[in-house]
Amino acid sequence: QVQLVESGGGLVQAGGSLRLSCAASRNIFSINTMGWYRQAPGKQRELVATITSAGTTMYADSVKGRFTISRDNAKNTVYLQMNSLKPEDTAVYYCNRYPYRSTYWGQGTQVTVSS
Repeated sequence: QVQLVESGGGLVQAGGSLRLSCAASRNIFSINTMGWYRQAPGKQRELVATITSAGTTMYADSVKGRFTISRDNAKNTVYLQMNSLKPEDTAVYYCNRYPYRSTYWGQGTQVTVSS
């Protein structure tokens, strides 16, 4: 059974940075496009960024130019570097394959950006 464990969240002031990590329990990264998603209070979960097995990336307009997704297949880990954070980035962040598989959702990691 695949487990995805997110880490790296926290409380940061607007303009600050955080780096999120997502570790998988077994090697799924080498064959799958991976994605970071987020869910803010009272809102639907949304896709933030994706990265293919070849390293091609895609970003939501709201984070383009501020966030960078990367992956290390040897470590079964995907990262999300978040710079110039804004209060509207406050959410629980999750990783999953893209398109997501409902059975893969982990606990997520909370990111809170204060103004």
